[in-house]
Amino acid sequence: MEHFDVLIVGAGLSGIDAAYHLQKFCPGKTYVILEQRERIGGTWDLFRYPGIRSDSDMFTMGYSFRPWTHRNSISDGDAIRDYITDTACSEGIDRHIRFRHRIQRVAWSSAEARWTVEAIRKSDGESAKPVRMTCGFLFCCAGYYRYDAGYTPEFPGIDRFAGRIVHPQAWPEDLDYAGKRVVIIGSGATAVTLLPAMAKIAAHVVMLQRSPTYVVSLPARDAIANWLRRVLSLKWAYRLSRWKNIAYMMFVYQLAQRYPAWVKNGIIRKAQAELGSGYDVTTHFAPRYNPWEQRLCVVPDGDMFHAIRTGRASVVTDEIREFTANGIRLESGRGTPSGPRRHGHGTRAPNHGRGENERGWMRGRCRPDFGVQRSHDVGRAEPCRGLRLHQCLLDSESRLNLRLCVPAAEFPDRKGVRQVTPEPSGEKPIAPFVVGFNPGYIQRDAANWPKQGSKPPWRVHQNYVRDIISLKWSSVDSGGLKFSNPPA
Repeated sequence: MEHFDVLIVGAGLSGIDAAYHLQKFCPGKTYVILEQRERIGGTWDLFRYPGIRSDSDMFTMGYSFRPWTHRNSISDGDAIRDYITDTACSEGIDRHIRFRHRIQRVAWSSAEARWTVEAIRKSDGESAKPVRMTCGFLFCCAGYYRYDAGYTPEFPGIDRFAGRIVHPQAWPEDLDYAGKRVVIIGSGATAVTLLPAMAKIAAHVVMLQRSPTYVVSLPARDAIANWLRRVLSLKWAYRLSRWKNIAYMMFVYQLAQRYPAWVKNGIIRKAQAELGSGYDVTTHFAPRYNPWEQRLCVVPDGDMFHAIRTGRASVVTDEIREFTANGIRLESGRGTPSGPRRHGHGTRAPNHGRGENERGWMRGRCRPDFGVQRSHDVGRAEPCRGLRLHQCLLDSESRLNLRLCVPAAEFPDRKGVRQVTPEPSGEKPIAPFVVGFNPGYIQRDAANWPKQGSKPPWRVHQNYVRDIISLKWSSVDSGGLKFSNPPA
């Protein structure tokens, strides 16, 4: 069996970032990346539906060590995938990736202080082959979306529908919707992306939503960032643009928390200005919840509003009663325009990897990159320092995990240990992992999401500055972690 110091799961945005920091801070460590797909890119290679793009600016979502140089800060999926691939190739990370490896099981042994990873390798023209390897540190960068299937609600009568139903997560290459009437079910980031892209060639696109979502128009290009690139070095322009956008997002979030009604009215007024005084914004773009209780949907240069304004698309706010042979009947008694295509969407989360130790199953991810010594339910766990779900903390998270990965390298005289485990020391879960944020993909699986405690390091602050201080500069052994060696 092959053995590696570090095994990274996933060759997406986070996996490549983890590999970069591993090479930089731990150049003597061996590592491998297992990727179940055939290409680098993760989510940005999985999703191939029309108009796929980021819903955050790439200055904060990109790598701190590699400037984002594309002219658009809200960028299309192809450019993001190329950015990840170019980073992997230029840093030599691609040579460590093993594609078409789907992990089936991981098991931790306290006696040996190592993980055993079992995977299935698929090759062209060959049957699947089992692969086993061991590692001292398992770095899970698989994200929190399930790749095998997206979320699809149960719609009455859907079997009677004669048209084609497509989920964006499994978008077929042969789908021809030119000149057709299309219904998009949903109102999240995927829906507001699909609508303007499909409206360019479809006869008409209807976005059918059960309830409204906050939709905000932002420039696709960051004028200040592009100006900084002209007057400063690429490195400093990127660094300043990154912090500018982080500060702006923090400001908007805090403003929404303190003055939700004022922020809500401002967003609705902007939507009204985009769509004209005669449009019913209150029905279709005024959610019942406050801003940032769910994510805001960003549309670059108002492309969605433009599609509605020109009559190529429309929004219907109603609930589905049932599918018919030719369309959808709504609770109001109305029906959607008939047509051969219907497109639903939704994501399923979390994408909990399953690990096993010598005592039984471990539900969820439960921070396997810390080392798990007992059976544990992630739905009852408190993550140490609130790692994983913040895209903007990607680099900081990798650094902390690497500092944990080789504690003997950081504490050569004080700690000669091989394993580290979160130890709550009596701390009880008192709140959900994320407070005041309740999108559907979290609510559907809330029982399996970790919880947070009352004090650090089991508290999730949802504040970039506080988190980056904790992850990058606070001492690794400042509390909450138990460093040990396997039994003699």
